[in-house]
Amino acid sequence: MTAYENASADNDSARTCIVRVCRDCCCGTERKHPGVDHDGLLARLEVGTRGSARVLRSACLLACDESNVVVVTPSVAGRLAGGRPVWVRAVLDDETVDAVTGWVALGGPGVADVPAPLAQQVFAPSGLSLTWTAV
Repeated sequence: MTAYENASADNDSARTCIVRVCRDCCCGTERKHPGVDHDGLLARLEVGTRGSARVLRSACLLACDESNVVVVTPSVAGRLAGGRPVWVRAVLDDETVDAVTGWVALGGPGVADVPAPLAQQVFAPSGLSLTWTAV
């Protein structure tokens, strides 16, 4: 039995997504994206997803050409409904962060469709780093 099969649909954690924010070699740096308030966007993402997601700061996700990258991993309920991780590029402004947080509040992958403002920013990853630190 997998963790997904073992989770209760009535459990709050069954409805909690994971949002990984790439913050390592170039994503989230002034050097690559001058003038962007990276810390402010991360705080906005964390506050906006409170109760709907865990936000994790990830080491390099190997998608540097797409930065700033956010990966929204479905909740248990979303995964059971067929949802898979969704990779979003160019998360560089309040509007994009708000689109991510609004989508996660609706349930995220597998539960709610990717909102129109994010549709053009979704991409297929080439690799994934599995190391991260909590924000």
